[in-house]
Amino acid sequence: MIAIVDYGAGNLVSVKKAIDWLGQECIITSDPAQVAAATKVVLPGVGHFTSTESLERTGLKKAIADSIERGTPFLGICVGMQWMFAGSEESTSTRGLGLFAGECERFPPSVKSPHVGWNQLQIDSSSRLLHGVPSGSFVYFTHSFRAPVKEATVACCEYGGQFSAAVERDLVFGVQFHPEKSGEVGLKMLGNFCGI
Repeated sequence: MIAIVDYGAGNLVSVKKAIDWLGQECIITSDPAQVAAATKVVLPGVGHFTSTESLERTGLKKAIADSIERGTPFLGICVGMQWMFAGSEESTSTRGLGLFAGECERFPPSVKSPHVGWNQLQIDSSSRLLHGVPSGSFVYFTHSFRAPVKEATVACCEYGGQFSAAVERDLVFGVQFHPEKSGEVGLKMLGNFCGI
């Protein structure tokens, strides 16, 4: 069972419909026990970085961290990916999970923010999450803050400079774009995650 974590932010129903379409059993849940028992965990996200503070209050942060430590595959989407870093300039008092070093930052004033719409991925061929997705494929973004390019970056995007569009390490994955809104490319990526 794939747990889609409900912490009051994110396109939960859209993500569930995409995973349902792939024929995978999934549930939307805010219950830490269900997250702990899941075979895979997905953390969607839309909105302000402070929305992730509820993960701490509800016990979901610990359930997710423990699940990752046991080797359960984890996927963070949009703010869910940003939460995997140490933090974000959007709310310096809110700490991320710290799986990846670095802080998410605002786009420079040279480009319109938020970054909304379709943009191209520059994909590292070693990526398991994006296996079979051609570099140059378009996916759908909507965000005002961006994650830095790090060793774990497996896909970049260009908008006011390069930023991490996807990260992965072991069984931990994150995407800044919205796979549930990215057509066939998004479904391919979700299918890869479901198959890991």
